[in-house]
Amino acid sequence: KRSIVAGVLIAVGMLSVLVAAQQQAPMVIEVEKLKDNLFVLKGGGGNTAVFVTSNGVVVVDAKNPGWGQPILDKIKTLTDKPVTTLINTHTHGDHVSGNVEFPATVDIVTQENTKANMEKMVSPSGFPPAQSNIFKENNGRGMPKRTFKDKMSIGNGNDRVDLYYFRRGHTNGDAWVV
Repeated sequence: KRSIVAGVLIAVGMLSVLVAAQQQAPMVIEVEKLKDNLFVLKGGGGNTAVFVTSNGVVVVDAKNPGWGQPILDKIKTLTDKPVTTLINTHTHGDHVSGNVEFPATVDIVTQENTKANMEKMVSPSGFPPAQSNIFKENNGRGMPKRTFKDKMSIGNGNDRVDLYYFRRGHTNGDAWVV
């Protein structure tokens, strides 16, 4: 009797795990408005910044796989301007994996080490290696079109975004976005 009860409990437990794995949590993005043209999108991995400029939208970080389109959809509720630029602050999957869902017209910018890490999808030392390379799986889609070494400015005046690299911090390609 004990074996039967244990077997039933194990089977029910395994079935519960299987059902839970099949169900996907809803992709909810919360918006925090910092200024009339600056927002933070929360949920789905690292936070995403949205900066609405006179010519389009600059996005900072694209979250986990599958979150690129929800980010784009949420931005459409904030402005009718197109996303023109995507900046990745570092290589971790919860900051770059959503890149593959952004239109090919979007200018993707990273620090040069981040691009090299994305090509190999190398995790920084002390972290487990990535199981796959989402960019290779998508034929290079979502890879940066422009890189910088130490400093880069995008835009002018009130629309200007400055990017800095101060050496290794969290990863070997951390970009500060100002």
